[in-house]
Amino acid sequence: MMKPRFFLSSIVILALAQLALAQEPGKMPKPGPEHKKLDYFVGKWTGSADMKGSPYGPAGTYSSTDDCQWFAGGFSVVCHSDGKGPMGPMKGLGIISYDPEEKTYSYYGIDNMGMAELAKGTVEGDTWSFTSESKMGGKEVKSRYSMKELSPTSYGFKWEVQGEDGSWSTLMEGKESKLGAKTGGKAEPGEAKTK
Repeated sequence: MMKPRFFLSSIVILALAQLALAQEPGKMPKPGPEHKKLDYFVGKWTGSADMKGSPYGPAGTYSSTDDCQWFAGGFSVVCHSDGKGPMGPMKGLGIISYDPEEKTYSYYGIDNMGMAELAKGTVEGDTWSFTSESKMGGKEVKSRYSMKELSPTSYGFKWEVQGEDGSWSTLMEGKESKLGAKTGGKAEPGEAKTK
């Protein structure tokens, strides 16, 4: 029983040592300008989308509400989603972060239908683009998700998958709109919100 504890302790010590070497001695890391771009997503959102019929699911409309807040430290935004689509009610959890080492954004999402996905992305101007590879219906599938900021309070989005012939097909297309002001007032990245 001591071996697993020793192994876990060793991993934690190595991770802390790497973090310490990457930072100035005695200073906590601080969010950079790339992290601050994530502030766009903080708040409560409502959205609707048109889902195309495909081997991955039936056609229909999808509607959702999302509550996105800064996670402690100001490096990540965590979003809780409630929605309804052609396959029934959906609940999801998403985390958006920036990796300064890879110079990419990452999105990790899970939902109540068993989906778990990691996507990597970039932002150019007002357009966020994420790509991922996952399994759907037992097949390896490449997908891309793009969001275009239409205003400080709305964005359009599109989710596409690549077919075996290399062509891209749209699975979902819609719009999200921010509901009112941010909950609890505007928090700067790095400030924890209290409720």
